[in-house]
Order: sequence, then C-alpha cells, then structure tokens
Amino acid sequence: MDRKTLIWTIVFLLAGAYLVLRSMTGGMARTYMKAVDFEFVNVAADGDEPEWIQAKPQVAADHDPNELANYPDENRQSWTRYESAPLKKYAKAVKEDPNQTTYLLSISRTIGVWLSAMFTLAIFSFLYKDSIFYKIAEAVVVGVSAAYWMVVAFWSTIVPNLIGKLSPAIVQAWAMPGLKEEQNLLYIVPLVLGAMLLWQLAPKGGWISRWPLAFFIGVFCGIRLTGYMHGDFLYQIGNSIIPLVVMVNGSFDFWGSLRAVLLVGGLLVCLVYFFFSFEHKGIVGKTAKVGIWVLMITFGAGFGYTVMGRIALLAIRLEFLFDDWLWLMDPTDKRLGM
Repeated sequence: MDRKTLIWTIVFLLAGAYLVLRSMTGGMARTYMKAVDFEFVNVAADGDEPEWIQAKPQVAADHDPNELANYPDENRQSWTRYESAPLKKYAKAVKEDPNQTTYLLSISRTIGVWLSAMFTLAIFSFLYKDSIFYKIAEAVVVGVSAAYWMVVAFWSTIVPNLIGKLSPAIVQAWAMPGLKEEQNLLYIVPLVLGAMLLWQLAPKGGWISRWPLAFFIGVFCGIRLTGYMHGDFLYQIGNSIIPLVVMVNGSFDFWGSLRAVLLVGGLLVCLVYFFFSFEHKGIVGKTAKVGIWVLMITFGAGFGYTVMGRIALLAIRLEFLFDDWLWLMDPTDKRLGM
C-alpha cells in the first residue's frame, strides 16, 4: 500500500468512526414530521352539487364550527398529512407528553437524508480519483433520472395525448376519469412512427427507424428555427436599434445615453472583428482589436457568472452535509439552544 492510499484509508476510517460516535451520542441526520389532520364537510343539500367546507385544522371563514359539527359522518372526508417539523418542537412535545402522536420521527426521510449524504460524498470522491463509489453514484443518478422522466412522459404525454386520443373511454375508465377528449384516429400516425422507432432494437431492419427519426428531427429543427428567429435573433436586433441620445421627461439622460452608446458601439466593433472581407490592418484592425476586448469581457463575465452559480450549488450542498446530516451548524435555529 502506497503512502497516498494509506493516508486516504486512515482518513476514511477516522471519518467512519466519527460518524458512528456522532450518531450514537450527539445525534444526527434525523428528520421529524408533524401529523396534521384535515377534514372537509359537504354542506350541500341532497341532490345538489357537493360543496366542501374545511373544518380542520381550522374552520373556513364565514362558517360556524358548531354548525359544521352537526353534519353526519357520510358528509365528511378526512385525511392526515405529514409536514416537516424541527427538532425543537418534537423535543418540546415529547417532554410535555411522552405518548403524543402529533410529532413523529420519520424513518423513511431519515434514511433519505443518509442516502443523499452518501451519494454526495461518493460524487466528491472523484476529487481523489475515478473510484467505484463515483461510478456507482453516477450510474444511479443517470438510471433514476431516466426512469423518472420515462414515467413522467408516459403519464403526461403517452396516456392523455396518444391513448386518450385513440380511445378516450379506456383512459377515462382506467386512469383519468376527468379526461375530456374526443376520439381522433389521426393519432394512429404518431403511434406507427413511434413503433417504427423501436425497430432500432431489432436485430434486423434497423433502417426502418431512420424514417421516423429523420421526420422528427426535420420537424423539430423547423419549429425551433422559427422560434429562435422570433425569440432570439429578431429580438436581439430590435433591442440593438435604439436612440443614442436618451431623453427622459424632456431632459438629457447622461447614463442612459452612455449605456446606449456602449451597446451600439460594442455591437459594431464585434461585427467588424467577424468581417473577413478586408484584411485587419489600419483602422479596421484597430477596431477589430477593440471588438476582441469586448468579446473577451463578455465571455469572462459569462464564465464568472457560471462559476458563481456552481459555487452557490457547492455551498448549498456543503450546508446540507453540515446542517441536515451532521448537525454541526444550525442556520435556521432548528436544533441549537434546546
């Protein structure tokens, strides 16, 4: 075992021992829930459209609690929703009544916090090397994301927009009673194209999938091209056609005029840099160099903004590890000072 591996092994063993000691003594990563009972009462007369009024956890405005209490059980609908609760309130409730059931320890969400922390550390292990932990975390993230979006696409696109168009009665009886669609047999065309795409998985005849793929790509490019032309290209041109002298309430606005001059001037010098019909010498070369400066400043600002966003994500993840998992900090005062 080389020195580097030995050092990291010792670090991992010490970290594991600390986690075990921390979880057994000081506590960490536990998530608590509050059970909130909801109840609605149907105050409509028999034969009329239902009119549900909230009775719990608080009575709806302009309604008498005593009046709602007189309705029979068949006019009531109730359920329990579990909301996140801080450790302070859980500890206070247990201290006042050890047998209370309003505040509870959520085992499933506690396991979720541990899994989230372990996957975060597995991703961070890439800083050491491309380890097996990083590969497992990466595969899980990709697999879960693909499965999630497949389910979302199935229920939000295939069921209502394809099966619901071909056979609305089946979808209404099976999954979506409130679906209001009329049968449209033209949707057989996307069904056939989708089946042709699956031909790529067959051992032979993969060329069949190229026809719907070419159709989808062509249609998508055409639609997106039109959208980009109106939303980006023409919009940017319109925003660059502005007056260089800005007047506000009949008076000269110096800063507004300076901003307009910088915008139009920066646009022109950048266009000169990309104008290759003339050699970049003399006044054209000097203007092109100014364009390079404008481009570099713009790219630098964009890169800095991207780095700032990534640093913010890193800070949020570190806050999760030190706050929700290890309980070493408490910025929202959920635990400290108990």
